[in-house]
Amino acid sequence: MALNFTLLFFTALLAGGMAYFIPNWEERLFKLVLVFAGSYLFAITVLHILPELFVESVSPTRMGLYILLGFLLQQILALLSTGVEHGHIHHPSHVHQGANLGVWTIMIGLFMHAFLEGTLLSHDGALMHHMHDHGDHGHHHHHHGNNNLLFGILLHKGPEAFALVAVLMTALKKRWVFVLLVVFALASPLGMLLSNFLYESKLLGGETLNVFYGMVAGGFLHISTTIFFESSPDHRFHFNKVLVSILAFGLAISLEMLL
Repeated sequence: MALNFTLLFFTALLAGGMAYFIPNWEERLFKLVLVFAGSYLFAITVLHILPELFVESVSPTRMGLYILLGFLLQQILALLSTGVEHGHIHHPSHVHQGANLGVWTIMIGLFMHAFLEGTLLSHDGALMHHMHDHGDHGHHHHHHGNNNLLFGILLHKGPEAFALVAVLMTALKKRWVFVLLVVFALASPLGMLLSNFLYESKLLGGETLNVFYGMVAGGFLHISTTIFFESSPDHRFHFNKVLVSILAFGLAISLEMLL
């Protein structure tokens, strides 16, 4: 848990710092990184998250509803954040009446998304207890698979933090940008710790946590598919982007099968 906290926090901090200290960055390269991260996120959602959620759920139909709700919730959060979580980089006032309002809505949308994202990493601990209670000792595969999930979230969090800082730099002084970057970097670790605490304290049951997990999975589907669609807005074939997606899929499949 401590390692996950550290990786989540410093990945966001370092990726955001790249935009903070290197303002002249290559947009084409950033988009390729974004496509790789989105492709990997989509792959682990299909290969790892969704199968486990449906297997563990008492009612697969209800789990499907949670995933759908998560997809719709991410649509609302994307309206608040103006799409920063899937790589939109623009001035906040282009969307809102005033940059200050834009900064607040972006931060609220991104913080909520990142917080919910972090709850998924408490899934490993919750599932292990659930299996133990039912006499199932086959959770080792999930523990290793959870490393694949963590890697996918870290891949997503890097471009997300970079885009956030690039947007905030157009509206705020650098010191405030750094403060908001730290707040964002803490969102996923706090979501992970709080959900794990609520489960360990028996304030939330496993099925209740599955609601959050399903909604996060729906959010991942929204973000990753949006990245796909927006990476080729003209609907033309882009060899580099297709190749990057194939590499990301291949890596996700390999890690899921080997770990």
